[in-house]
Amino acid sequence: MEKKVILIVEDDPTVGESIRLLLKKRGYAILLASNGKEALQLFRHEMVDLVITDLVMPKMDGIELLEAVKGLKPETEVIVISAQGTIEKAVQAMKLGVFDFIEKPINPKVISLVVERALEKQTLILQNRDLRLKLEDKFHFKNIIGRSEKMVKVFELIDHIAPYDSSVLIIGESGTGKELIANAIHYHSPRAAMPFIKVSCASLSEGIIESELFGHEKGAFTGAIMSRKGRFELAHNGTLFLDEVEDIPPSTQIKLLRVLQEGEFERVGGNKTIKVNIRIIAASNRDLQEAVRSGVFREDLYYRLNVVNIKLPPLKDRRDDIAFLVNFFIERYNQKYRMEVKGISQRTMNLLMDYEWSGNVRELENTIESVMVINSPEVIDIPHLPQEIRDFKRRPEVIPIRIGTPLEEVEREMLIQTLRATKGNKRRAAQLLGINVRTIHRKMEGMEEFPSTS
Repeated sequence: MEKKVILIVEDDPTVGESIRLLLKKRGYAILLASNGKEALQLFRHEMVDLVITDLVMPKMDGIELLEAVKGLKPETEVIVISAQGTIEKAVQAMKLGVFDFIEKPINPKVISLVVERALEKQTLILQNRDLRLKLEDKFHFKNIIGRSEKMVKVFELIDHIAPYDSSVLIIGESGTGKELIANAIHYHSPRAAMPFIKVSCASLSEGIIESELFGHEKGAFTGAIMSRKGRFELAHNGTLFLDEVEDIPPSTQIKLLRVLQEGEFERVGGNKTIKVNIRIIAASNRDLQEAVRSGVFREDLYYRLNVVNIKLPPLKDRRDDIAFLVNFFIERYNQKYRMEVKGISQRTMNLLMDYEWSGNVRELENTIESVMVINSPEVIDIPHLPQEIRDFKRRPEVIPIRIGTPLEEVEREMLIQTLRATKGNKRRAAQLLGINVRTIHRKMEGMEEFPSTS
C-alpha cells in the first residue's frame, strides 16, 4: 500500500521539523515548505493527499493557500494551524473547506488524530467518486437498455430491492442481460464498495465446483498443492452471483443451502468452519420450478434463492426496445471503432423488429457490431445484414375484406387491426403502415371504437 503524502507548510523551521518527524514515525511520506508560494509549487508537481499549513506566513498566508489548494484539487484535505487563531479566521477557513483549525502549541496526539481522520475522509470521498464513475460507466441502468413498459418495471424493482440483502433469482433466456441486472443490483446496494464475484456454474464440472465455491485445503485431493480460498470467501461482505445455478449438482446444493441458512461452510478437505456475510444473486435460463418437480433441484434451496424473483422478458416480447437498442449499439461501436455510421434505413429497421431474436439482446448487439466492422456502411441497409436475417419472413397476417367495401372502412379496419397487433403501440403501427405517427392520431379522432393504446 502506497504511503499517504502530507505537505507541511511552516515558516518556523523548528515547528515544521517537529511535525515532520512526528508524522514520519506514523508511516506518512512528508514534504516540507517554508511558505505558501513554495508549498503551492510543490503541490502542483507532487501527488499530495493532505496539507497542514500555518496561518500567518510571508508571501502567501494559510487562508490564501487553502483557497488555492481547493481550487486545484478539491478532494485534498487541509488542516490550518496557528498561534494567532481568531474566530473570524476560523470561520473563513471553514467556508473555504478546511478540515480542521487547530492552535499552537501542537499536541502530538491531537494532530495525529486529526490527520488520521482527515485522510479517512479523503479516502471515503475518493472511493465514492470512483464508485460513482464506475456505476455510470458500466453498471448504470442506462447500460441495461430498454424503454418498454416491461423493462421499466424491471428497473423499478431493481431500485427497490437493491438496498436489502434478500437473495434474488433472475430468470431469463440466454442473452437477455442477467449478469447486467446482477451487477446493477450489487452496485446500487450498500455492498457496492465490496467484491462482486461471479461463478458460471455450467462451466464447472461436478468434481471442481465444490472447490471453486468453498475452496480447499492443501492435500485435499490430487493436485491440491496449497490451500485456496473459494468464491464464497472472496465475496465476503459483498455479493456472489451464481450464473446458471440450475447446473449445480445435488451434492453441492446441500452445502449451498447451509451457507444461505447459516452463513458458514468448510473448505474441501478442511474442518475449520468459515463464516461469511454475503448476498446471493442467482440466475437461470430455465424454469427452476420444473427442475424442482423433476427432482434435479432441491425445493428448499429454490425457495431460499427465490426470495425476490426478476423475470427478464425476451426481446420478442419487448420489440418496442429494438429500435432504441439498434441506435444505441451503432453509437457504441462508432465510438469504439472510430466509425461514422449515420444510422439505419427504415426497411432494415422494420426487418430487425420483425426478426425472431433467439439470442436476444446479445445476438442483436453482435449483429450490429458485425455489420459495422465488415461493411463500414454510411447507412446500414438490408444487403449488409447476415443471410439468415435477410431471408427471414414473418408469416403474413391477413385481414379479410369483402369486395366493394368502402375505402374509408378498409382504412379504419386496417388501422384498428394493426394497432391490435402492436398492442396499441402507435409508433410501431405507424412504422408497419409506412405513415407518420401524427397521421395515426389524426385518423383516430372521431373513431368511437378503438383498441387500448399507449
